[in-house]
Amino acid sequence: MTASPTRRRHRWSLQARLITAVVSFVSVILISVGLATGALLGGIVSDNLDSQVSRAADRVEFSPNSTAQQILSQGPNEPGTLLIVGNLVGTSGAYITEDGTVTSFGVDTDLLRSLSTKGWVTQTVEGVGEYRLRFANDPSGLFMIVGMSTSEVSSITARVVTTVALLTAGGLLVLAAVIALIIRSGLAPLRSVADTATRVASTPMSEGAVTISERVPDEDTDDHTEIGRVGLALNTLLDHVDSSLSARQRNEERMRAFVADASHELRTPLASIRGYSELSLRGIRQQDAAGAPSPVIAETTRESLERIQAQSLRMSALVEDLLLLARLDEGKELVYGAVDLTRLAIEAASDARAAGPEHAWVIDVPDEPVIVAGDTSRLHQVAANLLANARVHTPAGTTVTTRVSVEDGTAVLRVHDDGPGIDAAVADDLFERFSRADTSRARQTGGTGLGLSIAKAIVDGHGGTITVDSVAGSTTFSVRLPARPDSPAE
Repeated sequence: MTASPTRRRHRWSLQARLITAVVSFVSVILISVGLATGALLGGIVSDNLDSQVSRAADRVEFSPNSTAQQILSQGPNEPGTLLIVGNLVGTSGAYITEDGTVTSFGVDTDLLRSLSTKGWVTQTVEGVGEYRLRFANDPSGLFMIVGMSTSEVSSITARVVTTVALLTAGGLLVLAAVIALIIRSGLAPLRSVADTATRVASTPMSEGAVTISERVPDEDTDDHTEIGRVGLALNTLLDHVDSSLSARQRNEERMRAFVADASHELRTPLASIRGYSELSLRGIRQQDAAGAPSPVIAETTRESLERIQAQSLRMSALVEDLLLLARLDEGKELVYGAVDLTRLAIEAASDARAAGPEHAWVIDVPDEPVIVAGDTSRLHQVAANLLANARVHTPAGTTVTTRVSVEDGTAVLRVHDDGPGIDAAVADDLFERFSRADTSRARQTGGTGLGLSIAKAIVDGHGGTITVDSVAGSTTFSVRLPARPDSPAE
């Protein structure tokens, strides 16, 4: 036996709930006011009716030998007055109609028994109507009952109740319409936010270039209102998501380019290793076939093995660079200590001068040490890389200047050259992996394109920044690191 699926509960909209809550609350108030007003007015009218009965009793001239009809006919009594008397002629009753006619009626003994124990009572007199009655007697056994009709009280009460009910119903209808307009207008920005969120939710974002152009309209983003702040927050969130998606797309494109470049860099040495390995094997087979060693074959085999070794070293260097980048991205590989940036710059510039004697090398450093907290070997790698770039990508005779300074508590290492400058087309991506000013794959000029990306990763790991400013005839790489005022000895 399978259980029936649970029926999903239908939830009211916020607008419907607000309208229902407001109208219900006001309805309770209006109905309570109407009932209280009716009760108060009914009490006042009843008090007035009792006063009328008392005045009517005072006007009645009681006579022990007259019937009720005779008594009412003798005096000036109001229409609606009722009189029951018990005297020497017996029990009789009469009342005055609206047109002033005095009419007698038979008195029910049950009515008399019920009235004899009460002073005031509202009672229905059979054949006459409902009256407010007052009972009075004397020690001799004579009694008189005077009453006034309650029809006027009932009529006033009915009119009041009807008027209150109609006004309440009409007021609630008008209130519901006004509240609906106010709430609908007030919730319009929220509906705009919901519509925007719905459109954004329907946008595929799993892959490819994604741009979120949907935004909540400016008129619905007033930060002085609660709903406006929601719209403003949603727009801010969409801006962040849009920028994140754009960054994700750029990272994907860079990753694809990175994989392609890494594959290309590895394919070249692998192809060389394979070719030279086949050449070496062919020479060995020829030597085995000849039965005697051949100087030519031996020399070819030796050269092939040397080329295999060179390509293996190239491939190993590339893999080591990639591994270093991965470790730097994870925050590893750095061993901190006190580093004298002044001495580091002098040593790096001296090494560069030995490698590029055709360039003019200038060292501009302060006399006192500039101490930073960092990894000496990695920071030396940064300086050496910047100087090597200046040597490789500038013509002979170029002046390369290495400067160290402290600016606003920050240690600055600058490498400046007066070479041709960096192409503006690649300046923005200069620190990306496998980015090269020379787009060729020549090792002499292009390199692997990992040097500057490694330098940036090292500087970032030290909490610093690396920037480049280049125009024709002037290129400056600036490395900024947090300076530590204490000396290594301290």
